[in-house]
Amino acid sequence: MATGHTDPHRRARILAATLDLIVEEGVAGVSHRKIAARAQVPLGSMTYHFTGIDDLLREAFTGHADHYVTLFEQHLGGATTPDEAREAVTDLIHTLSEGPNRDLVLTQELYTLAARHEQYRVLCRTWMRRSRDLLEQHFSPPTARQLDALIEGLTLHRAMDDHPPDRALTREAVARITRAVP
Repeated sequence: MATGHTDPHRRARILAATLDLIVEEGVAGVSHRKIAARAQVPLGSMTYHFTGIDDLLREAFTGHADHYVTLFEQHLGGATTPDEAREAVTDLIHTLSEGPNRDLVLTQELYTLAARHEQYRVLCRTWMRRSRDLLEQHFSPPTARQLDALIEGLTLHRAMDDHPPDRALTREAVARITRAVP
């Protein structure tokens, strides 16, 4: 691992370390010193690469949002019919809710910041717009908005429930929103 300013992966390590620390300690537990130690970079690298902790958090959470958009793309990209799109949304909900707890923690930490600070609300709105754009490739804009909220809500409910609802209930909820009730 290179240690000087020529280290091309230093910035990425800092961002990854930031997300790791957020998962472990929450945003309130994150500091430049802790991140630098976790990323194994000199403390001065923090201000070299980022203008401050908010800049660092915004970039780290932007990467997290990009990860979610990629999951939307992977699930919805292959759908060519309305039924395939409905099944892709069902799969997406189950993938997100059964996925790593890390993603759930990061999302909730971001939402907490967004509830308090406009710059993070902007990040969340951008993320939601990108998700809805992907859904709108298969559904009307109002339906895409409803599906996006359903994805968020069911993902959280399924992840937190000791006995999460099964795939049939998810499929039925998606069908109702898309007016494809049998």
